Amino acid sequence: MNYSIAVDGPAGAGKSTIAKMIAKRMGCVYVDTGAMYRAMALFMMQQGIADTEGEEVSRQCRRADITIRYEGGEQVVFLNGENVNGQIRTEEVGRMASAVAKMPDVRAKLLELQQKLAKSSDVIMDGRDIGTCVLPDATVKIYLTASADVRAGRRYEELQEKGMVCDFETIRADIIERDRQDMNREISPLRQAEDAVLVDSSLMTVNEVVEEIIGICRQKGVGGK
Repeated sequence: MNYSIAVDGPAGAGKSTIAKMIAKRMGCVYVDTGAMYRAMALFMMQQGIADTEGEEVSRQCRRADITIRYEGGEQVVFLNGENVNGQIRTEEVGRMASAVAKMPDVRAKLLELQQKLAKSSDVIMDGRDIGTCVLPDATVKIYLTASADVRAGRRYEELQEKGMVCDFETIRADIIERDRQDMNREISPLRQAEDAVLVDSSLMTVNEVVEEIIGICRQKGVGGK
């Protein structure tokens, strides 16, 4: 029987980094939901559909079959059977993905595909509503968080390492505002599922968080004892 691990939490909590590391350690599929939206955007572009054609996007999205597999240790995104890894990381596709991701029919279609993937493979998936909406019956649910100050500090260091000029207080204010928006949005607001285990990474290293979550999984019979 396949297992699924849902990792939810606010922006900057390190969900994607942690989920990818756990997937590698446990040998399961990391479901990159962002890559799936990019593949949907690419599909629309291939059909010559603009992001302003909402009704046409809603009609055509049913024709897109998107899945993720690991081949040779690499995550491969397939769109209607074609490996599209080399096509979905452009700025143009990114802009289209941001537009189509707001459309209810697209979100419903990708929800269906994500749930289908979780039934056919052992997966770990991260986001804002995985444990509450996408995988409500996930084997393990984690709510990964950290204080706004810690998350802002991590982002500040990340931008500085890239040589970008940034202001800590501005980043902190942006994170707090994003939290407010995520927690109060009408569709699938960010919240901790009742059966999720809270992991606060404020005082933990990345490796300590990974070990903590793998330990929780093992307690629930996932990934060995």
